[in-house]
Amino acid sequence: QVQLAESGGGLVQPGGSLRLSCAASGFTQVRYAIGWFRQAPGKEREGVSCISVSDGATYYSDSVKGRVAISRENAKNTVYLQMNSLKPEDTAVYYCALTYRATIVQSRCAPGWYDYWGQGTQVTVSS
Repeated sequence: QVQLAESGGGLVQPGGSLRLSCAASGFTQVRYAIGWFRQAPGKEREGVSCISVSDGATYYSDSVKGRVAISRENAKNTVYLQMNSLKPEDTAVYYCALTYRATIVQSRCAPGWYDYWGQGTQVTVSS
């Protein structure tokens, strides 16, 4: 079965940077997409960034565009989310997720398209 292991969260000051990692295992198809999503207390889960692992196409939400970069390291089956210029409103639990059916990430980077989820990692941006 698919397993997603997230790491890299923590406490960072406004303007700081973090790199989140998502290591995937147990996938049964070559073509899949990995997405990063976040959920703040009392708010709905929202898409942050998604990447098609097979072709490298990426999507960024308007709220993070220009501050976030998603990338993949295929040899490690790992997707990274580099976050820079972090703001307090970026505070949330960040989840990575995998889908086989929504590899057109530019239009399908939304929680409903993703079927396998990690446990989440807390990102807190505060001074």
